[in-house]
Amino acid sequence: MGLLEILGMMLFGLIAGAIARLLMPGRQVMGLLATMVLGIVGSFVGGFLAFLITGGDAFRTSGWIASILGAVVVLLLLSSSAARRA
Repeated sequence: MGLLEILGMMLFGLIAGAIARLLMPGRQVMGLLATMVLGIVGSFVGGFLAFLITGGDAFRTSGWIASILGAVVVLLLLSSSAARRA
């Protein structure tokens, strides 16, 4: 994996994470790095959800829509676990 691919994945994650945060109601206290990680993890979660529906490779990244949906799922899990702790 080259430097440009890593930078592209980081930019993709930042955009997908930011869109997921905009779609999620309420306030999420996250910086840019956490938003970027959210988008990258969301991409893998979206890929896994696509695997459950269609089959194929379980550990793959996904496209824009599945990445954003995966990031929303991750945000929902994070917010529910934070609500239980409070």
